[in-house]
Amino acid sequence: MTVRALLLVIVLAVAACGSSPATPVSSTVTIELDSRPFRLHVPTTVDGKAPLVVLLHGYTSSAAEQEDYFQLTAESDRRGFLYAMPDGTVNQQSKRFWNATPACCDFFNSGVDDSTYLLRLIDAVAAKYPVDPARVYFVGHSNGGFMALRMACEHADRVTAVASLAGAATADPAQCRPARPVSVLQIHGTSDRTIFYEGTDTAGRKYPSAEGTVAMWRGLDGCASRADTSAPPIDLDSGLAGAETTVSAWHEGCAGGTRAELWSIKDGSHIPALTPTFATAVVDFLLAR
Repeated sequence: MTVRALLLVIVLAVAACGSSPATPVSSTVTIELDSRPFRLHVPTTVDGKAPLVVLLHGYTSSAAEQEDYFQLTAESDRRGFLYAMPDGTVNQQSKRFWNATPACCDFFNSGVDDSTYLLRLIDAVAAKYPVDPARVYFVGHSNGGFMALRMACEHADRVTAVASLAGAATADPAQCRPARPVSVLQIHGTSDRTIFYEGTDTAGRKYPSAEGTVAMWRGLDGCASRADTSAPPIDLDSGLAGAETTVSAWHEGCAGGTRAELWSIKDGSHIPALTPTFATAVVDFLLAR
């Protein structure tokens, strides 16, 4: 071996010894589930059994659009939770929806069983990744918020907490008989004229107010009736001045360490201009349960 060749070998060996292992990267994969595949974001690091957050889009929207709006992927990477993004089915007007309650949004009476589909989604993720069964969460907007609240009613044994932006609970409390207490966060703009903060109906099918939705859940969770309003306001809407969102929380007496909260966006619309605080604050609420 020539001196030059020997020096080249030494240089390459030193470079190899000094190189660091490849940096782990997060990934978004597609998981097949019957004829309705969904996307799953897998964070860079999953330590042991990971929490699972499921995002539910609004009526006419999609999982991709909803993620663009809520921006939870970065929180998944930072906090280490698995993050599922399914799509609802398409109705005869080519609009995506979830069959959540009579008020929203199976307007053509397809009868699609989204409740069972989403339960199977949890199982599909758990079959491939180490999901912590004690930390499964749903978060949704509008129709997705209705659906998240339905999942809390029907699958409380599998769902730890839910967060709803501009959704509502069922208008018939008899249709909500959770097997165990579930923590619920309701976020709603007081000037929402799509799903009214005060509650009303869609095509004659009623839905409760934001306050009524939380009242139902604090009753189901056994919480004391007095609200804790000591938390400072939050700035969730960049289109409104200052910290416009008030926080009312019910946690005293709630069974199993649960809580119910209402975040009221004063003068907020159906689609508030969300600040970066939104994603962090919602995930904080969920993962604390």
